[in-house]
Amino acid sequence: MSYLAGKYDIIVIGAGHAGIEAALAAARLGCTAAIFTINMDAVGNMPCNPSIGGTAKGHLVREIDALGGEMGKAADKCTIQSRMLNRGKGPAVHSLRAQIDRRAYAVEMKHRLELQENLDLIQGEIVSLEKNPAFGGNNNAACGIKDNTDNPISFDQPDGDYRWICTTRLNASYLAKAVIVATGTYLAGKIFVGEVDYEGGPDGMFPAKGLSDSLRKLGIELRRFKTGTPARVSRKSLDLDKLEVQYGDEPVTPFSFETEEKIENRTVCHISYTNQQTKDVILANLHRSPLYGGKIEGVGPRYCPSIEDKIVRFADKERHQLFIEPCGINTEEMYLQGMSSSLPEEVQVRFLRTIEGLERVRIMRTAYAIEYDCVNPIELKSTLEFKAVEGLYGSGQFNGSSGYEEAAAQGLVAGINAARKIQGKPPVVIDRSQGYIGTLIDDLVTKGCADPYRMMTSRSEYRLVLRQDNADERLTPLGHEIGLISDERWKKFTRKQQQKQKEIERLSGTVVAPTDRANEIMRKYGTAELTTGVKMVDLIKRPQLGYEVLAPLDEERPQLDAQIVESVEIEIKYEGYVKRQNAQINEMRRLENRLLPEDVDYTTIKGLRLEAQEKLNRIRPRSIGQAGRISGVSPSDISVLLIWLGQKQQ
Repeated sequence: MSYLAGKYDIIVIGAGHAGIEAALAAARLGCTAAIFTINMDAVGNMPCNPSIGGTAKGHLVREIDALGGEMGKAADKCTIQSRMLNRGKGPAVHSLRAQIDRRAYAVEMKHRLELQENLDLIQGEIVSLEKNPAFGGNNNAACGIKDNTDNPISFDQPDGDYRWICTTRLNASYLAKAVIVATGTYLAGKIFVGEVDYEGGPDGMFPAKGLSDSLRKLGIELRRFKTGTPARVSRKSLDLDKLEVQYGDEPVTPFSFETEEKIENRTVCHISYTNQQTKDVILANLHRSPLYGGKIEGVGPRYCPSIEDKIVRFADKERHQLFIEPCGINTEEMYLQGMSSSLPEEVQVRFLRTIEGLERVRIMRTAYAIEYDCVNPIELKSTLEFKAVEGLYGSGQFNGSSGYEEAAAQGLVAGINAARKIQGKPPVVIDRSQGYIGTLIDDLVTKGCADPYRMMTSRSEYRLVLRQDNADERLTPLGHEIGLISDERWKKFTRKQQQKQKEIERLSGTVVAPTDRANEIMRKYGTAELTTGVKMVDLIKRPQLGYEVLAPLDEERPQLDAQIVESVEIEIKYEGYVKRQNAQINEMRRLENRLLPEDVDYTTIKGLRLEAQEKLNRIRPRSIGQAGRISGVSPSDISVLLIWLGQKQQ
């Protein structure tokens, strides 16, 4: 028999990166919350790779931090090596990536959850998620809910203020007003290594069983996705002297705008390459891969293929790069980025030993593929609440995305909106021009995904505005308005903005005379010499010059934080481009502000094509702007909608 173990405003199922941000946001916004994990030692685990950030992903981490999330702060504390990617390209694609001590990160995140007021961290597998029949104030309603042993739940009068009953495998039931599903790759998880397959979660954990059936009973359609991870190998079995060394950047740029202490690079990474022998071993055993043998039903990530998939898809490529990265400071485990595989263990050993520096490699953790249940994200609103199931939210890999950073971003938004719904406040929807978080969620709920969704800078049409350096400018005001940014942090932010604006104004009024010293610098950097006075801002705009280069000609320059200097220079250099992009954003927002009714039947609107009617009724876009991004909805359909909406409003 089940028993009532607790009541919470919000219950979060899963304590991975999505669940952590969701639970912390909900609790910090004043809701009572509980976060459930199958194993307490798996909180904040990094089962795929020991890093945070990367191309576009680094943008997401900075945006999470700008809104008041936790990932960036914890990553800074656990960084062991950091690099800014794409420095040879424009600032729009500069992205921070850090190697993380994965065990330290998990400990750090678990402790932060434990310390958070209003939040309980509970080890327990939620196997049943049921609507509370007493919801709506009828406390005398018969419960009629059964636990996972098919026995009636013992409490007779579940509180009518709570929408959900969540039951654990140990038959403890909890009431909640809202539930956030953040199950990652655990949901009906299945592991594949060569001919062997078994039910399991990542890193040898148990899978989440039972919850899938509850979700289906709620009318939620589930599907199967697949991802994988490389082997972890012993450092002492590697010949590091044969490998190319990859150093971190100095000085280290933090993820969090609040991090003030200096971060040190404490380790190096290494690089090696596959060769023809590697290719031969993999091709000779391709029939033993569950991916090519037909055992795996789930769809895998397009942009992070296994090594066997790379060998097949890029048959003409002579070699593939792999990065050998430490999993932490106090471990000898090394991660082989780029070598994800589901081939049999003995085949993994054979092909790894063909690679220079890995001739005597010993595997500590075998590479595997994992298949899991997730939802089609077009079933979700932009708030990440299910359209057809009120009070239920999805986040992270459960929504069809891949990656820690994408998961954390969705968790933060789900936690914010679940809390605001309970408190009777309007939802928060981040649009595509505000952040990569907005792009991520809009892509998922509008276009859906045929394979695990990965964020890339190319997915945003506004990437010159959505830079990682200005994430705080874009989102900290919203974070403060929501209540996740403290007044103290807000004061620091506004002071930084004032300093930046004051410096731009000073540079706009500073004129550099055509002196010998000035022209010596012009000649040194290969740009036209001065024949008359030129404003400092115009010199900074020259491609060959920059803020630091011109320091000898600027005696009145104040001492400014490196982040302010970077922002000042980028804003000056790209002023014209940013103005043009802002004009595009204003037009986009005009259409985003034209909201569509939630209950409209699009088959009744004359002039819409049949495909458009079908897609609009299925996705139910929030606005005209979102409708225009649906595949199958043409510009002529949008014109019809605009005319119809105008007539309706009149």
